[in-house]
Order: sequence, then structure tokens, then C-alpha cells
Amino acid sequence: MTTQKGINDLAYKIIGCAIEVHRELGPGLLESIYQKCMEEELKNRNLSFQSQINIPIKYKTITLDCDLRLDILVEDLIIIELKAVETLLPLFHAQLLTYMKLLKKPKGLLINFNSDNIVNNTVSLVNQHFNEYL
Repeated sequence: MTTQKGINDLAYKIIGCAIEVHRELGPGLLESIYQKCMEEELKNRNLSFQSQINIPIKYKTITLDCDLRLDILVEDLIIIELKAVETLLPLFHAQLLTYMKLLKKPKGLLINFNSDNIVNNTVSLVNQHFNEYL
């Protein structure tokens, strides 16, 4: 049974993966490169994940075929949105929260690799689904 503590422990492991990738590569590369390296690091730590998942959009009574994709979903619980940008914009927070809502996932991590300190450029978000894991 998954709990909030279990979800938070998983997030801690994911951030550890990001720290390792950032330690190896540093800032200044493309988001796609960080994604491949994150996937390798998640594999090395035996964490199950899916990448580039298509997010279905339900509009009223129909499901639309849109090209909306999240970066990585870990253990079917935590969505990781990777960035390699100068500044994390509020738009990126909104994007992650929307992905979490559409897929009914309790937690998301917004990680910006274009920084000197990856921990200070990681945002952890939860939504109402997090309360389901008491």
C-alpha cells in the first residue's frame, strides 16, 4: 500500500537521480539529453518508469487525439517534467499541475538542469490526489 511517506521517499530518490545526472554533466545541455540520462539513472536504481507518455485530453464527452506528452512517469505515481531553461516560469508549474490532474497522479517534480544547484531548481508539487494516500 502506497502512502504519502512512500511517495515522498520516492521523490527523494528521483531527486537523487537528478543530482547524479547534474553532477556528471552540469548545466548547458539540451533537455532531451538530460532525459536520456535520467532514464539511465532511474534504471540503475531499479525504479520503474515510462517516458514520453501521451496524455489523453477529454473534452466534454469525447477524447481528443492531441500531442500532449509528459517527460517521465515514475512508479505510476510521480510525474517528472524536465527543463533546461534560464528561469522556471509559472507556465511550467501550471503545465505540471495540469498533467497531474489529467492523469490523476499525486505528485510532480519540475527539475531545471540549467542551474548551478539542481536542488534549488527543483520544484515539488502535490494536488488533491496526494490526500488519497494517507
